[in-house]
Amino acid sequence: MKHPVKAFIAVCIAFLAAGATTFGADTPKAISLINGKDLTGWKLVGKGGSQWEFGKAAMNPDNPAKLKVAGPGEELISTNRTVNLSSEAVFGDCLVELEFLVGKSTPGNDVDSNSGVKLMNIYEIQIFDSYGKANPDKHDCGAIYSETAPLVNACKPPGEWQKLVIDFRAPRFDETGKKTANAKFARVTLNGQVVQENVEIAHGTNVSRNAPEHPTGPIYLQGDHGSVAFRNVNVTPLN
Repeated sequence: MKHPVKAFIAVCIAFLAAGATTFGADTPKAISLINGKDLTGWKLVGKGGSQWEFGKAAMNPDNPAKLKVAGPGEELISTNRTVNLSSEAVFGDCLVELEFLVGKSTPGNDVDSNSGVKLMNIYEIQIFDSYGKANPDKHDCGAIYSETAPLVNACKPPGEWQKLVIDFRAPRFDETGKKTANAKFARVTLNGQVVQENVEIAHGTNVSRNAPEHPTGPIYLQGDHGSVAFRNVNVTPLN
């Protein structure tokens, strides 16, 4: 007969192992969208070929509004205007986590340092060099572009990597295809500060205002405005 204490410990270990397996199977896993080598998994959106490169991003000292490739690395870099990227993978409710880097904006120029992340290709969170601006508006970094200004200006100085986390809820539709609930940005944080919270959006933003809405869609990285770099782009499905 086994020693009762040893038998009890063995049962506990087996139970915990089974529980860990069960819980692990139910835990959503983050999907990395950048492989650090090429644009596998992305569709090019826009005219012309891609000028996206992989390497180590840094500000261009000859033109602080632009970035340069400073050496080998796995960061996704646009040193100038280029095509946009739309992921082949599609998502509904999801958590998008990424880091971005932009150069310095030029006074009076709304193109330099201008980029964005669009959920489902149509709901945009703005990326821009808004560092130091006292009263950010609906076109500044962390805004739901052209719709809702960020709650605070959480921007770091240009040339520094910044962290954006988007907790997104997809629009809902009934069996006939009629929309029953709007899309919602449950929470958006920029560099650890909440910039959007529980904001419903009844339509796409800006040029996508009249675009069809769907229960799932891609992640879109804007490259056709200004120089920008991305790294650690991860999406966790929530449903």
